Amino acid sequence: MTRVPNVTLNTGAQMPQLGFGVFQVPPDQVVEPVLAAIEAGYRSIDTAAVYGNEEGVGKAIAESGVPREDLFVTTKLWNDRQGYDSTFEAFDESLTKLGLDYVDLYLIHWPVAAKDRYVETWKAFEKLHAEGRAKAIGVSNFQIPHLRRLFEETGVVPALNQIELHPHFQQGDLRAFHQEHGIHTEAWGPLGQGKGLLDEPTLSSLAEKYGKTPAQIVLRWHLQLGNVVIPKSATPSRIRQNVEVFDFELAEDDMAVIAGLETGQRGGADPDVMGS
Repeated sequence: MTRVPNVTLNTGAQMPQLGFGVFQVPPDQVVEPVLAAIEAGYRSIDTAAVYGNEEGVGKAIAESGVPREDLFVTTKLWNDRQGYDSTFEAFDESLTKLGLDYVDLYLIHWPVAAKDRYVETWKAFEKLHAEGRAKAIGVSNFQIPHLRRLFEETGVVPALNQIELHPHFQQGDLRAFHQEHGIHTEAWGPLGQGKGLLDEPTLSSLAEKYGKTPAQIVLRWHLQLGNVVIPKSATPSRIRQNVEVFDFELAEDDMAVIAGLETGQRGGADPDVMGS
């Protein structure tokens, strides 16, 4: 079993730098992959209300036999539940489905700036954090203007921003802003969402050089940048491979080669228009 190192969030909480994502894993198929991930050494599980699989994730956690305090569980508030009072209702629903008394990290899934509810939503998040029911609070898919507004109108800096991030779309300015303000960067779609990244000849060459898979090369790149990363797979062999990235290190010139794969093209939705 692989032991994953932690990063320290701005709350002082310890979060595994590599976790297991369950986006697009069907509710009736999520238990076995989560159990396989926990057995392989993952201790961080990332889900969301909109994925529809919180209940299965909770069942896997209960069946794993791993003490609750040894696991780091993240879930997210969906767009149509934003607002002060509705946030508490949605949070309680997620806790019930997960079968937990608290989550380690609660995220606003998208800013949905057109509806202009993310500031009042964040104030509800602050209360959940103060009550200890969300040990840390953060955001997902927020851009610099959204983050600046949170700083100006509320009292708590997000612990983390989960964003689309991979060698084709590296978000350098946003990552630098996070670092300046003590916000951890977490990458979703870290392997490019099956849209050709892992077929890059550069990555195939590096995989051969290091005796690893292209996916392992990309995950190692993320880790050396300091990103938190949540690769998703339902295949047990790949679940194990994705966590076996702590026994080698990429040379600086190879890190630079991967940085050269930037295209500036998103694979997912644009946060400025998502939900508008």
